[in-house]
Amino acid sequence: MLDFRMETFLAVCQCMNFTRASEQLNITQPAVSQHIRFLEKHYNTKLFRYEGKKLKLTGAGEILRSASLTMMHDELSMLSEMHRTEENEEIRFGATRTVGDVLMGKILEDYLRNYPDAQIHMIVENTQELLKRLDDGSIDFALVEGFFKKNEYDYQKYSDENYIGVCGRDYQFHEKPETVENLFQERLLLREEGSGTREVLERCLDSQNLSIDDFRQTMEVGSLQTIRELTKAGCGITFLYEAAVKDELEDGSLKKIPLQDFHVSHEFTFIWRRGSIYADRYREIFRRFSKNIH
Repeated sequence: MLDFRMETFLAVCQCMNFTRASEQLNITQPAVSQHIRFLEKHYNTKLFRYEGKKLKLTGAGEILRSASLTMMHDELSMLSEMHRTEENEEIRFGATRTVGDVLMGKILEDYLRNYPDAQIHMIVENTQELLKRLDDGSIDFALVEGFFKKNEYDYQKYSDENYIGVCGRDYQFHEKPETVENLFQERLLLREEGSGTREVLERCLDSQNLSIDDFRQTMEVGSLQTIRELTKAGCGITFLYEAAVKDELEDGSLKKIPLQDFHVSHEFTFIWRRGSIYADRYREIFRRFSKNIH
């Protein structure tokens, strides 16, 4: 059970404001300050500092925040395990949308064949939302395609996936698509902010001193399936994982855009809170899932 002062500390970390933390916890602001002073005295270090009027975590505060989130996550997992009356295995996890659409059907089909009594709870969300759910303990682990802080999560690489630009079968480009810059007159179909698929594109463009804003027009769509359908209909171009459009590339309804300056692959990764007491269990589940690596 987390000490109530640690709960106060995590609330301040979330709000980065003592007043808002006190409102969230329904206690007074002096009580919040007192709890933080107690922890700083206990650990003999400053946990927060001000940069101008902005509250920031110190290095020691970052360490305590990460450890506290893992402890909170493990406590919730332990409570769930203690209250489970059946002996059947229960797993709670998340997958990003590309992983969920492309991989999880086959993975879970084989998993249930080998462990038919398993109780499985899977949510599908973008990378940033899954990281939040890992931190608050509502899921135990996640399969993600996006970026994450490797000092806060333990991880195992699931697979390497090619990341490509695609268009419809009869799409007419404004100019011959040899480089990314040749595409700027096209409408770009892309996922919402927080999506790993989008973040890969943003980072690739940034490495060439380019940006999504360089495209003439963008359309943001939260559904991978809708993006595929719009691209097939010639409503724009998109960038996504080759595995997500394998069938469409094979039947010719989508085709790869042959860019000379865009050769990208990225990892799909199995992650959990760093330092978790359940790490061995998560590694075993990863081993079971990994039997289906293509």
